[in-house]
Amino acid sequence: MNLARKLGLGVSLAVAAFAQSLPADYDGVLKSLGKTGDFKAGVLKINLPRNDLKVTIDGIATPTPFGFGGWIAMTKGDGGNDVMMGDLVLLEDEVNPVMSALLDNGLEVTALHNHFFYGRPAIFFMHIGGHGTTEALATGVRKALDATKGVGAATNDGFGGSAIPERSALDTKTLTSILGEPAQEKDGMVKFVFAKKTAMHGTEAGAAMGVNTWAAFAGSPEAAVVDGDFAMLESELQPVLKALRHAQVNVVAIHNHMTDEQPRIMFLHFWAKGRSDELARGVKSALATQAQ
Repeated sequence: MNLARKLGLGVSLAVAAFAQSLPADYDGVLKSLGKTGDFKAGVLKINLPRNDLKVTIDGIATPTPFGFGGWIAMTKGDGGNDVMMGDLVLLEDEVNPVMSALLDNGLEVTALHNHFFYGRPAIFFMHIGGHGTTEALATGVRKALDATKGVGAATNDGFGGSAIPERSALDTKTLTSILGEPAQEKDGMVKFVFAKKTAMHGTEAGAAMGVNTWAAFAGSPEAAVVDGDFAMLESELQPVLKALRHAQVNVVAIHNHMTDEQPRIMFLHFWAKGRSDELARGVKSALATQAQ
C-alpha cells in the first residue's frame, strides 16, 4: 500500500472514530437545535452565527465572523449532568424576551454587555450557563432561540394611553410605602437607595462608595419610568433577574464594577415604564429575593 493510500485510510479511520465518539445524548442536542457541532476533548461546541443580521460598525459593513457568531458548549459535569456555557448575539429588542425564555427554562444569564461602539443595529452579547441534563439544556437554548422570532412586531407604550408629563409629579407616599425606604426627591422625581456592603483592600465599602441598589422614578402615577442599578451577591443574581423579568422590568446590562472585593458583588442596570406603583412593586419583588 503506497503512502497516499495509507494516509487516506488513516484519515478515514480518524473520522470514523470521531463520529463514533459523539455521545448519544449530544446527538440528541444537535437534533433538538437543528445544528451541527464539533466534539473535541469531551466538549461539544455548537456555533450560532447571526447570519441573518447585516451589521455596520462605525459605518463599515462587518461580516458575521468578525464578531457576531454566538455559540454554546457542553461537557460532562457532576451528578451525571452536563455543564453548559455560551454567548448569544442579540438585537436590542431580543434581549429581554430571550432572557425570560432562558430563566423560565432553568438556564442562567451571567453577563450582558456590548462589544462594539457605533454599531447599527445595536448588538448585545448575553453570556449564559446551565447545569443539568442535555435534554433540559437543549430545550432551554431552543426556547431562547425561538424567543427571537417575531420580536418587535407588537408595540406597547406601557402607559395605557396616558402621556408621561414634561415635569414629574409622582405620589411619593405610595412609592415609599411600597419600597419601605425614605425617598430622595428633586424636580418631582423620586429616588430610593438600598445599601449593600463588601470589603476591599482592608476597608469596608458600602453605599457611599457605590455599593448599593438604587431606583429612580420620573413621570406621574399613571405614566412613569424607572431606571436603576442592582447590587447583588453572585448567589442573588439569578433570583433578582427572574423577579425583574416576571415584573416586565427590562435588564440592560450585567457586569462587575470592582475587582478584589469580598464578597464579590455583581451589578445589573434596569429600565421599565408603566404605572409608578406597578414599577415600584416590580423593583420590590427583586429586592425581596436578596438576603437582608
